Amino acid sequence: MTQTRFPPSAEPEPQSLPPMREDPDFDPDVEGLIPPSEAEPGGADDTGLKLTAIDLFRGITILEVVAHHTSGLALRYAVPDTLSFMLLQMVNRTLHFAVPAFVFLSAVVLTRSLLKNFRPGRYFWRRLTRGAWPYLLWSALYIGWYVWTGQRPASTLTDPDKWLFYLQYGKASYHLYFLLVALEVYLVIPLLLPLARRRPPIGLALLFGAALQLGIYFLNREYLRLPFPASSVLWYMLPITVGAAVGARLDEFPAWWRKNRVFLIAAAALAYALYLPQALAYVRGEPVVSVVYSSLSWAYTTLMSLTVLGVAYSLQRLRQPWRVLLGTTGMFSLQIYLIHPALLQTLERMHAPGGDPLVFALTTVGYFLAALIVPALVALLLVDTRLSRLVFGR
Repeated sequence: MTQTRFPPSAEPEPQSLPPMREDPDFDPDVEGLIPPSEAEPGGADDTGLKLTAIDLFRGITILEVVAHHTSGLALRYAVPDTLSFMLLQMVNRTLHFAVPAFVFLSAVVLTRSLLKNFRPGRYFWRRLTRGAWPYLLWSALYIGWYVWTGQRPASTLTDPDKWLFYLQYGKASYHLYFLLVALEVYLVIPLLLPLARRRPPIGLALLFGAALQLGIYFLNREYLRLPFPASSVLWYMLPITVGAAVGARLDEFPAWWRKNRVFLIAAAALAYALYLPQALAYVRGEPVVSVVYSSLSWAYTTLMSLTVLGVAYSLQRLRQPWRVLLGTTGMFSLQIYLIHPALLQTLERMHAPGGDPLVFALTTVGYFLAALIVPALVALLLVDTRLSRLVFGR
């Protein structure tokens, strides 16, 4: 995907690109995430699969991830200043909420789990084996991949400074910083448990999280000056705070969604309408005010995360076969997330998108489907095997 420019305070997206039973968010201790009134009869579909709203959330978001990175790939070959180029830019910037959404979901699921049963030894051991190990393994794999495909020099493999840089900031590949952020989220959530036990209202958590996030922004600008803020958990305190509040009230969330969905969707639409021109302006090299761009980005991505979770609960009540497909895709979202960038790069090297607009569009859609389906099939073939646990941590 194209290297997308962001305001100086936000982290650039290297190259292209967004989690499975846990992206790295899922914890097998968390059962009954769906309140009984919202669950399917018998807790399973006609297929025998027990698909929750959490699976559907992951399914929606991993579709967004792959579409976001496929559109980034296509932008490199689209003709500038054409309608198709502008539409691709709009789609690409619209589909830019996956990492905050997965961070939000991590906070929801982990808060829910730890409020029920927090055993520090077991918790941190599982985070080590299911989070830290996949991060280290896939960082090494992608470092090797970039050398093998000629995108980095062979000297990278023997340069300890490069390895330290890649691991410290999640830069082994453009998408791996999410796994690093997830590891930091694992450390933060236990610290938020005293707040979560008070079960703060979701609206209040939005206001508190927004104030906290802005405070961190100015703290970073004046003192911390993190080289890659988006590789730090500090850049996601708004979705984390809101996620912790939702996790503490998850039984009530479906009713809260039904009561507030019109207002929430309207707020998300307003945030999007204000955010998109800023995002497009910066991508085009036009000046923007960093604090304005970042604030609108946080507002849009957090409100979208809440909206997607509400939509997932609404879809969970349906029986259509596509819902099963979506939820099953969500179960394997981590595997798709980890594998799809290498697959997109392979397809691009074999045959870059081109030709007339119809051929270009069909090629892009084909790449999207391949980047989604092939990793899902790999995950399905390896499910419940030792190899899967070794490679993906589950």
